[in-house]
Amino acid sequence: MDFFHREVLGKDTPTGRDCQFCNRVDPNFSKREPLDRLVASQLDNTAAAHLTEDGYIKHRIAELTQRLGVRIPHVELLKSA
Repeated sequence: MDFFHREVLGKDTPTGRDCQFCNRVDPNFSKREPLDRLVASQLDNTAAAHLTEDGYIKHRIAELTQRLGVRIPHVELLKSA
């Protein structure tokens, strides 16, 4: 038995996916740090499901701006000639 290494149980690495709510609501979603975009794969697209604290806070800010009705453009307009 190796006392210096623990047995890997297969759930050590958190698996995640992009938060669909943040992707839809936050125009700066693509500029976030990669870990701040992820939610736990077995959970819904909620703030609590985010893997990082920054992701949680940015999700909550997106929820609040949506509730307040603040319109944030999702696409950048192209410059005309």
